[in-house]
Amino acid sequence: MTIGPRAIWNGIVQPIEKIAVSPFDRGFLFAHAAYEVTAVYGGRFIDLEGHLGRLARTLEGLGVPNPYTAAEWTGLHETLMAENQLAEGLIYLQVTAGDYGFRDFNGPDIFEPNVFLYADAKPLIGEKAQDGIKAILIEDQRWKRRDMKTTQLLSQALAYRAARAQGADTALMVEDGFVTEAASANAWIVSGRGDLITRDLSRSILAGITRGGVMKLLAAAGITVTERAFTPGDARIAAEMFTSSAGAMIAPVIALDGVPVGTGMPGPVTRAVQKLYYEAMGVDVKRDAPFVL
Repeated sequence: MTIGPRAIWNGIVQPIEKIAVSPFDRGFLFAHAAYEVTAVYGGRFIDLEGHLGRLARTLEGLGVPNPYTAAEWTGLHETLMAENQLAEGLIYLQVTAGDYGFRDFNGPDIFEPNVFLYADAKPLIGEKAQDGIKAILIEDQRWKRRDMKTTQLLSQALAYRAARAQGADTALMVEDGFVTEAASANAWIVSGRGDLITRDLSRSILAGITRGGVMKLLAAAGITVTERAFTPGDARIAAEMFTSSAGAMIAPVIALDGVPVGTGMPGPVTRAVQKLYYEAMGVDVKRDAPFVL
């Protein structure tokens, strides 16, 4: 992970260390903010249109004006990528409801948002994609509008810390007897019969952009996905499990609560999904991800 030296604050490119955020910013005081993370591979954005579409929906839900058109957002991403010579990694953007020099729950009638973007150079296909990750089950304590990608991430941060304390990498969050999603990713299982299952979209989970991309690729390949909630018991006896997200892409889950998932190795369905997604990204699979072949 290498944070780029140049960032964007309210449309202006400047050294990242020069950017200062007011302590009265509503993102800081109330988590009144939206964010998106877009992957860059080979100098190209992965699913940027989907990320910008979800950002617009989240901002509308938060009552925050969208400060840029989709074309303007794309231009900002392109500028940041060029300024940091980013060929592979992530671009993070955050839009807050602004700062007004005081703390007030209601705030002004019309918000004037603050916008921050930075670049993070990192390899997107590495050891976790090849070898898999370990997970734990944990109670889902997040708020009820998980379909909006906001900065209210305390529950997710605590879930990651709980996982690390138990020697795992992530957590599957459980509510009312069903798995919602992973700590910062959508969750998928393969049943013993070979059914590929992921939770159906609702306000209980985030409509992952990577999830949507995978769904389209699977449909085009003639692979059926069952969209339904599944239980921790289903997860424990799954033949395979993986997560999908912009940051980790397709991450095989090889252990749950210290018990191997399936064979304890990434399975054939997971590898097939990885291969489809990497190829759609333009990855030279033979060179950069031979483990999926």
